[in-house]
Amino acid sequence: MSTGQYRPVPYDPELEPGLAAFLDLVERIPLRADTILANRAHFATIIPPVEQMVGDLPVEVEDRTVPGPPGAPDVVVTVVRPRGGVTDAPALYSIHGGGMVLGNRYFGLAGLVEDVLRFGAVGVSVEYRLAPEHPAPAAVEDCYAGLVWLAEHADELGVDRGRIVVTGASAGGGLSAGVALLARDRGGPEIAGQMLMCPMLDDRNESVSTRQYDGIGAWDRNNNDTAWDAILGPLRGTDEVSPYQVPARMADLSGLPPAYLDVGAAEIFRDETTEYALRIWATGGQAELHVWAGGYHGFAGFSPDAEVSRAAGEARLSWLRRILRAT
Repeated sequence: MSTGQYRPVPYDPELEPGLAAFLDLVERIPLRADTILANRAHFATIIPPVEQMVGDLPVEVEDRTVPGPPGAPDVVVTVVRPRGGVTDAPALYSIHGGGMVLGNRYFGLAGLVEDVLRFGAVGVSVEYRLAPEHPAPAAVEDCYAGLVWLAEHADELGVDRGRIVVTGASAGGGLSAGVALLARDRGGPEIAGQMLMCPMLDDRNESVSTRQYDGIGAWDRNNNDTAWDAILGPLRGTDEVSPYQVPARMADLSGLPPAYLDVGAAEIFRDETTEYALRIWATGGQAELHVWAGGYHGFAGFSPDAEVSRAAGEARLSWLRRILRAT
């Protein structure tokens, strides 16, 4: 590898304290095949209890057990609604991050609660099976099953079926893209939009941006290798991988709902996110792409007060307002 050829893009100086905090809190244990379970246990300790995330906010939170994929276990989802219920409300279907090897449906729930109140929406966060115990396509099929349940129970939940947005960050962004592809190819449910935040889309891990952040930063190339090996096993890198679990492998990106793609310029997923947007545009589809200068993986969450993080948050909310109004 040439150091000059793959020199990393500098981080925004205002983001560097947040990056250090990310690495200290989240990536304290290097993620390798033999440390996935230890990382998973550590990851669980940094997710606040639901009661703490909700506090005295005017929302109702409940867990539901819903039918899983054919021949697979049931799926658990957490439903968040404004207190007192809603009618004809938009729905935000949230898929958590964690490389498809870590995390649970409560990861990111605080942000979902904020959006539920901001938009008068119903939020649904899905629990999916993790690799390596449950390799592909278990995760994306669980997420699709939860979306089917949401659409089928829209009236009961007070949801407008025409205003369901699928959203996720990192692994959740990749799974959101996969769910949108499954919904297209299986004839539904209808999705109003797909919000793909720093999405994990490509198992090949060969882009310039993955090489720029090999051993550097949050969720580096080594972490990505570990996760994709766990998810795909011996199929990784072959033409036999499921394009629903690895959306960058899907040959045809036409006919998809409008997409919002958001990524930092200083992280491994920059190039695959940009390429995915280019390929959607090439089919005549709708995509809005934001590449944030100096942004590390997940920068908006760990550096919320930085100028670039505020800009990213405003752009995300602007797209959501436009999508939910347009539908």
